[in-house]
Amino acid sequence: MAAAGIGSLADGGAYAATTPSGFAPSGAKGLGPGGRLLKPDTRPFPHLPAGTDTMPKIEHIVVLMMENHSFDDHWGMLGRGDGFTLGRNGKPVNYCPNPAGGYVASFHNPNTVGYADTHISQSWDASHISWDHGTNRGFVDACGPASMGYWTGDDLPFYYSMAKHFPIGDRYFCSVMAQTYPNRRFLIAGTALGDVATKLATGVSHTDAPNGTIFDRLDHHGISWKDYYPELPTAALFLPNYLNNLTDGKIAHVEQFLLDAKAGNLPSFSLVDPYLNYSEEYNDISIGEAYAATMINAVLHSPNWEKAALIFTYDEHGGWYDHVPPVPAVRPDNVPPEITVPPDQPGSYDYTGFRVPCAVVSAWSKRDHVSHVVYDHTSVLKLVETKWNLPAMTYRDANAHNMLDFFDFSGKHGQFAEPPELAKPLNPFNGPLPAGSNDPSDFHPIAVAAPGSGPAAGAQIAKPPKHADALIAHHTKKALAEA
Repeated sequence: MAAAGIGSLADGGAYAATTPSGFAPSGAKGLGPGGRLLKPDTRPFPHLPAGTDTMPKIEHIVVLMMENHSFDDHWGMLGRGDGFTLGRNGKPVNYCPNPAGGYVASFHNPNTVGYADTHISQSWDASHISWDHGTNRGFVDACGPASMGYWTGDDLPFYYSMAKHFPIGDRYFCSVMAQTYPNRRFLIAGTALGDVATKLATGVSHTDAPNGTIFDRLDHHGISWKDYYPELPTAALFLPNYLNNLTDGKIAHVEQFLLDAKAGNLPSFSLVDPYLNYSEEYNDISIGEAYAATMINAVLHSPNWEKAALIFTYDEHGGWYDHVPPVPAVRPDNVPPEITVPPDQPGSYDYTGFRVPCAVVSAWSKRDHVSHVVYDHTSVLKLVETKWNLPAMTYRDANAHNMLDFFDFSGKHGQFAEPPELAKPLNPFNGPLPAGSNDPSDFHPIAVAAPGSGPAAGAQIAKPPKHADALIAHHTKKALAEA
């Protein structure tokens, strides 16, 4: 575990994690008395020793984190949870203003790639412009008309099948309105430590996080883990996690995940990383779906299935439109984002990022359930901390919800003790996984980018759809009232 601790980063200074009375400066509610914040190193069960297993029905937690898509662009048309609001013609009434004039309505992408000339971005500045002070009406301004595109179950049959069988969360947000590295830092350390961009110079730390990472917590209590990767492991964002585990099998190629799952040898905690170029961030998303299906099916058919829980999600929204604004969040520590205003957009770590897809695939998952509890990536940490009663690393994970709403442990056997047969992906892998993603010939895309920058025909409109705002508000209220 990191020796420095987080004491020097937790309180005080102009950018403090808490108010003098112990509340979040953003107004986000903590899990302490009266909404006050629980502190770093708080255990979920203070009366039990750290390392105590409090969820014996789950022995293996697997996290599959893909790249760069919003809830709405992937699951807006799912028909479960708070997705798009559909008009009488069956098309979304969701829209954003177009700075060039008029408005752009959400539209079905032309294929599984989208448009060739887009300005879609998940950068700090583009994300905050898209957020537009809490309205989410800045996507076209920041990311161009193509950002209003979405896919359907015909494009993503495996994902839709999974999301219709297993519980999903429609209030699962990425941790910060920024790119991959800061969000993946939140996933493993509960903080971005100032990082706002995916740059090797700033996003890869040569020292451990001040209060360690989840890998350090697991090591300290003798709990097994592996980071499985095809090209770059998330553990390398804090280089000691990577360098100290190169020879002990904890940093493993993703082919080893398939072997471990097949043999029933999954570790207690697994993080599965995607390819760099075919992770759904760029290129044909059908390839990303096929990769995810390969990993998820490996767990469904593993001897470990009855005691496994796989969390499927995305690191951030990728610049794609979502209609639910980010919500106030707990600052993890007193380290502000490394930005200069101007030219950078103002902001802090006291809001989440945008919504991303999330499903929990487990024998113990609730059937026909949509969780409306607010989560972010530190909720994954909180689930791991809850299972093994591990101390929190920062204020953010200490006060995160633990994702138990996805589970039902009341019976002798889980509701999915017999795993369902999910639909095949649109473009399944055949043969072994490619060693890397630099050579396109190793993959088999089924589409090329459509010319231009969008939007699709009919999506550029002179005025918003009639009563769109009222319809969207009613749809959201109704969706959140359903289980």
